[in-house]
Amino acid sequence: MSDVLNSQNVQHLKDIYAKYGQSHVFTFWDEISSKEKAKLITDLQDVNIEEMSTMWKQTQSDDHGLDTENMVPISEDLIGSSRTTSLATLTSYEETALRAIADGHIGVLLLAGGQGTRLGVSYPKGMYNIGLPGGKSLYQIQVERILRLEELALRLTGKVGKVRMYIMTSEHTKIPTTEYFKEKNFFGASSDQINIFEQRTIPAFDFQGKILMSSKMGLARSPDGNGGLYWALRKERVIEDLIAKDVRYLHVYCVDNVLVKVADPRFMGFCITRGVESGNKVVEKNCPEEAVGVVVRIDGKVQVVEYSEISKEKSEMRREDGRLTFREGNICNHFFTTSFLQRVSGSEEAGLPLHLAKKKVPHVNLSNGALVKPESPNGIKIEKFVFDVFQFAQSFAVWECERDEEFSPLKNSVTAAKDNAITAKEALMNLHRKYLEKAGAILDGNKEDDIEISPLVSYAGEDLERFSKKTIKLPKHIEY
Repeated sequence: MSDVLNSQNVQHLKDIYAKYGQSHVFTFWDEISSKEKAKLITDLQDVNIEEMSTMWKQTQSDDHGLDTENMVPISEDLIGSSRTTSLATLTSYEETALRAIADGHIGVLLLAGGQGTRLGVSYPKGMYNIGLPGGKSLYQIQVERILRLEELALRLTGKVGKVRMYIMTSEHTKIPTTEYFKEKNFFGASSDQINIFEQRTIPAFDFQGKILMSSKMGLARSPDGNGGLYWALRKERVIEDLIAKDVRYLHVYCVDNVLVKVADPRFMGFCITRGVESGNKVVEKNCPEEAVGVVVRIDGKVQVVEYSEISKEKSEMRREDGRLTFREGNICNHFFTTSFLQRVSGSEEAGLPLHLAKKKVPHVNLSNGALVKPESPNGIKIEKFVFDVFQFAQSFAVWECERDEEFSPLKNSVTAAKDNAITAKEALMNLHRKYLEKAGAILDGNKEDDIEISPLVSYAGEDLERFSKKTIKLPKHIEY
């Protein structure tokens, strides 16, 4: 503590925070204890105040945001589709990816910083069980999908390869996530296969650009958005680990999609075959009003434009065949080469655009030290988005997938109309029902009856031929 509270160190921090107009962080210095002072100094040292000041100024510039009036659709030659690609080509993509898995060249990275607050629980969202008969959490489902791919790669090549899993957590989710994986023995994966790291938190500002205080001895901070990945890849030495383990391709996705095809061989094989640095898996927008971002080009650069940034006229434009002109809906499902990530997490990371989110930020009243819990937005959180690196890719591709097979996000509590545990479970049950019917099984039961297939049995409907012409009494949980 004596080193932290060294008078020169304290004065240096007072001077530098004053230089950037943030001297109010020392408002309660004379009334807090030595232990509390040490906590405050540690918190202040952890923040690059020059960088934060620069970020705030950037958000106040007139040219902040995208010029969506100049956006044009992604050219058709960049787009592949699970619907229109021949079976032979799909098989080629799959085998390309499985061979890469056998060689240890494919990894996955989960964006898993969120807690399950909106779901009604206090633990990390990846630990959530949507009510499956097998009682599996999102984490378990996704690890088991990886293990199944390793088995398929072994069958094809005769080689044992590992799919490395990197999990980006936050300040509040890292410890419980780490303990959860240890408690569950990594769900059958090896402990050295799972790398859990943490994204940084940065200060929240009031509307005048002053850093908000969460207490007399601490700053109000929050994660810097899923685009904080690129800072974390460098600072948490994940890039070094990827290179050391010769992981050449990474599948990056949000943990809350129960249908996600982890390290999807078709998507990964498509991108590897095309030799692109970056790729994006999308679903076709249902209608102009659907609140989902779309992949476009602006001034020659690939961008994702949020729904709220698109004019009504642009959103309703259609092609000659009747499909929406801007139809490639972003679902946070990405392909990156490690060499690309190495570049963007270094020289390009500082150039990522900044996004503002007005939030209700609990804070200390600087006049009396009382904690204020605002009823309306009072602060600004600055975030970066994971897809904003697309603009730096020298080569890019888009893969269209089937929504009902690959996208059912878990965002809300069961009281919400959609994107909740009930809709996520229904989506998975319907997909498993589809797999068995395609294999020729006869399902005996009601449409509402549960039918779950373990990922260890089948990744995407393969190896279910043994159920052909056989009656399966529902509900059913196929575990082997």
